[in-house]
Amino acid sequence: MQASSVNGGQQPNPAQDATSTAELVEQLQRDRLWLLQQLDQGRWPELRLDLAALERELGQLLEQAQERLSPSS
Repeated sequence: MQASSVNGGQQPNPAQDATSTAELVEQLQRDRLWLLQQLDQGRWPELRLDLAALERELGQLLEQAQERLSPSS
């Protein structure tokens, strides 16, 4: 199978993909924390309920992703 142009024609590297996925999850966790802090400070009052629901769903999704990325014990 030919390598995709999306990754510059390089062959997939599962170890590198796992690292970049873990980094993505960490960045999303930081973004979620920032959003939560903004909501706690009273930003976007008209969107508070929707953003709070989004923050909770994102938290659940990130927990599931973290569980799948962690090696089985």
